[in-house]
Amino acid sequence: MATTEALSVIPASVLRNLSDKLYEKRKNAALELEGIVKQLAVAGDHDKVTSVIHLLTQEYTYSPQANHRKGGLIGLAAVTVGLTSEAAQHLEQIVPPVLNSFSDQDSRVRYYACEALYNIAKVVRGDFIVFFNQIFDALCKLSADSDANVQSAAHLLDRLVKDIVTESDQFSIEEFIPLLRERMNVLNPYVRQFLVGWITVLDSVPDIDMLGFLPDFLDGLFNMLSDNSHEIRQQADSALSEFLQEIKNSPSVDYGRMAEILVQRAGSQDEFTRLTAVTWINEFVKLGGEQLVPYYADILGAILPCISDKEEKIRVVARETNEELRGIETDPAEGFDVGAILSIAQRQLSSEWEATRIEALHWMSALLNRHRSEVLVFLNDILDSLLKALSDPSDEVVLLVLEVHACIAEDPQHFRQLVVFLIHNFQLDHSLLEKRGALIIRQLCFLLDAERVYRELSTILEGESDLDFASIMVQALNLILLTSSELSDLRDLLKQSLVNADGKNLFLSLYASWCHSPMAIISLCLLAQAYRHASSVIHSLVEEDINVKFLVQLDKLIHLLETPTFAYLRLQLLEPGRYIWLLKALYGLLMLLPQQSAAFKVLRTRLKTVPSYSFKEERFRRTSGIPYSQFNYGGGGSQISEDGDLNENLHDMHNGINFALKLQQFQQIQKQHHLHSKSQTQSRFVSTSWTKEVQIAEESKRAASELNRPPSRSSGRGLGQLQL
Repeated sequence: MATTEALSVIPASVLRNLSDKLYEKRKNAALELEGIVKQLAVAGDHDKVTSVIHLLTQEYTYSPQANHRKGGLIGLAAVTVGLTSEAAQHLEQIVPPVLNSFSDQDSRVRYYACEALYNIAKVVRGDFIVFFNQIFDALCKLSADSDANVQSAAHLLDRLVKDIVTESDQFSIEEFIPLLRERMNVLNPYVRQFLVGWITVLDSVPDIDMLGFLPDFLDGLFNMLSDNSHEIRQQADSALSEFLQEIKNSPSVDYGRMAEILVQRAGSQDEFTRLTAVTWINEFVKLGGEQLVPYYADILGAILPCISDKEEKIRVVARETNEELRGIETDPAEGFDVGAILSIAQRQLSSEWEATRIEALHWMSALLNRHRSEVLVFLNDILDSLLKALSDPSDEVVLLVLEVHACIAEDPQHFRQLVVFLIHNFQLDHSLLEKRGALIIRQLCFLLDAERVYRELSTILEGESDLDFASIMVQALNLILLTSSELSDLRDLLKQSLVNADGKNLFLSLYASWCHSPMAIISLCLLAQAYRHASSVIHSLVEEDINVKFLVQLDKLIHLLETPTFAYLRLQLLEPGRYIWLLKALYGLLMLLPQQSAAFKVLRTRLKTVPSYSFKEERFRRTSGIPYSQFNYGGGGSQISEDGDLNENLHDMHNGINFALKLQQFQQIQKQHHLHSKSQTQSRFVSTSWTKEVQIAEESKRAASELNRPPSRSSGRGLGQLQL
């Protein structure tokens, strides 16, 4: 019925020319059709207009013939032009078939669809907005069309649609955003340009709040920063820069949702994307305030790796952001998650980059200083990582780890736990003790009380069942004690061992564990100015004690005697009459050294400078009962005489120290070492003997099998020849 009515209005020649293969004929037919529709519109006969549109749609735009479809499109545009201001009421019929033609297989049909919609849009302008989402979807596809002419036509149509949208008050950004979000991760470069263009245009419209919807398409924009096309990267960067500027000037921004996106993008493989993300995070930290508190852990997790980025610009911004973040005063009551921050810092302790590990430790220190009680709640979660970090190849990292440990170790139970682990770690990894032992012990003594550290170490080593390790550990601690500037106060206290209660207590606390090493005990006695006991220890040494290891340690001690640490001892040699036992102890050491060794020559040269003294004077003093050895302990100038009487109970008691019992203790521990050494030697011997016996048994077995084997013919002939 509608078709018949349309046929009665439109001449047959017009309908025929509308489907002609020549564009000019189709164009002329469209012009005639435009005039017919104008007359109908003036007459108010919209039913006939509807029938004309229906005819064009069904018989032409949906026709299997391409030329018919082309004619239908130009005809629909002509109808719209003919209707002019009255076209809006017919758009529901006109626009859908045109939009459908955008997906036509024929590129020329798609081209004419663009042309038709362009002309329709020019006429209806704002009334066109109701179809915006469908048109946007179609244009998005056409922007990547395989035909350059179609792309060009779509581009012109796109510009017109943008003009219409910017001047319209009916455009719904809320309905548009889901459509935009769906397409933001498309990889096609033409589509990406199309999308960035729309974002930029819509953002320029004052009445459209694109910033409020930025979290919906921010990730897509960042994704474009790594596009192969320089132009697309530039457009995306320009759009992002504009949005960042708007954020700085806006009083209300949803930082949280965007922070999540930026954290992900800060770990991008693309350098430019990382730099942009870190720059945004930097601004967010400055602007976000309380909104960002719940996201601090995620932000920190993104920033710490960037501190070690290969690109300097990223490193600079990341460091600035890290300092800014750490400088913000926060309260767990306000949502600041101490546990989450600690977890991030702990994870970054295993980073391959030193700078990142260092900053992770700075964070741990900062949290301990500000939120100590909250941090200690999570101590069991982070302690293993902190303890393992003591083996870090970087000295700076180890020093910072020790600072964190020292802060934790303010509590007695944590202090002992730290020292126990240290000794355990040194026992498992001797190379750690050799390479880092001195650094770790010295720093701990600097950060914590040196006496407390040494007392705890000595207490643990006293009961150490691994005698070889105990000896090695004591030797290391002794060397640190004698050489480190951090332990100068401890050395001064030990020098007071025979006149001062604190000095005596320290001496006694170290003595038991120092017994694991003869040279450590001798060094301790020289430091404590217990020269008589030092001489007694030297004279108590047996053949098993004087081995290569002992001589190496002795060599070190002789050279240490020439250092400022033992300046007081060398000055005491100027008065041999007062320091007989010092002289005897040094001569005892000299007698133990090989004469060709450098240490022998050093000590002998030193002893030659001592003023002449006859040991006959000692004998005279012993028989006369006059004290023959007096000790000047420096500092206060206090003196103590060590009685020369042969009564053990008299001359081996000083300031409450029973040196006779101490000597027995030393000898007992050394006896344990001798038995342990013999046991190891025997085990090695038995193992070697058993291996040899097995080899002999196997060889005998092979020989027997050779004799029992029947001779082959060839071997028989050979034997016969030999007999001949």
